[in-house]
Amino acid sequence: MSASDTAYEHVKGAILAGDIPPNTFLTEGQLAEEIGISRTPVREALLRLQAEGMVELFPKKGALVTAPTPQETREVFEARALIEEWAAGQMWTRRAEAVPALRQQLDRMAAAFKADDVSTFSAADRAFHEVIVEAAGNSVITRQYCHLRDRQIVIVAGNLRGDKARMTNSLRQHRELLKLLEAGTRAQFVHACREHVNYAVGLAVTR
Repeated sequence: MSASDTAYEHVKGAILAGDIPPNTFLTEGQLAEEIGISRTPVREALLRLQAEGMVELFPKKGALVTAPTPQETREVFEARALIEEWAAGQMWTRRAEAVPALRQQLDRMAAAFKADDVSTFSAADRAFHEVIVEAAGNSVITRQYCHLRDRQIVIVAGNLRGDKARMTNSLRQHRELLKLLEAGTRAQFVHACREHVNYAVGLAVTR
């Protein structure tokens, strides 16, 4: 990766993991020293993150990690629900091709749960749903969905951290989704996907 890509992945990964929480102010110098690169690629990375809504830049000062607003939270989950319900129905005829990748991500979630590794748990959760959306076969929608999931992870990361009950419920629901994909009906799977997103909404609104 280029230095700019390295800085981008470093900062974005830390934000998504909750290691850099919302409303944290970052400076180019601080990040450059931390990553071990010059300020120019850090500036380029922050510009990319601003375009994604992750940070707000302040010229010659730094960047503020954007805190999700109640309106953004509602809109993110509304959009996610629409995409996932649509994707669940669209990918049904290709479900056999998606099952191995889904099982792999489910195994990652289970291992992360045992290790109390929230960052890996969230990443595997996200990857699980991306497999479903990608299997629907629309690359434009998949790109939009990935951005939505980034924002959702920022919204709910604080709720998951240290909350074994919620992680347990999330893991159970993912197992049920895979079970329905293998042995259920299309209608049951679509309904379960909808209910799973509704559960995620509950995580957000109780924050």
